Amino acid sequence: MNRQTTLAKNETNPDAWWIVDATDLILGRLSTKLAMVLMGKTKPTYTPHHLVGDGVVVINADKIRMTGSKAEQKMFQTYVFYPGGQKNFSYKWMMDNKPEMLLQRSVRRMLPKNKLAAKMLKNLKIYKGSEHPHQAQQPQPLPL
Repeated sequence: MNRQTTLAKNETNPDAWWIVDATDLILGRLSTKLAMVLMGKTKPTYTPHHLVGDGVVVINADKIRMTGSKAEQKMFQTYVFYPGGQKNFSYKWMMDNKPEMLLQRSVRRMLPKNKLAAKMLKNLKIYKGSEHPHQAQQPQPLPL
């Protein structure tokens, strides 16, 4: 039996663009699906050391939900290296004020921990409302 392995040769722009309506989707489960698409693990030509993933546009990020009481209990922590530079925000506050940042950081932590992850993250576009400026890419609905 002769099997051939397909490997990606060069880093290219995303072949396809997907659109996801995040209304009533759970934050963690959506983040894992988005990370898989950005890495390219949904394609047969997946190669870990090349950028083979697709682009994703997420709309209605302000309507994402969390299960249980995580929204009130979990804290989002930032720290700048000055005295008194530590700030804590609840996930509920983040979902009300900065839902794009919450989803982006969730997806970023599910990507590989290398330089390629920054390039993958550039192919993720997140918007609060239902309007987005990516009609030229002709995004197709992502089956979840």
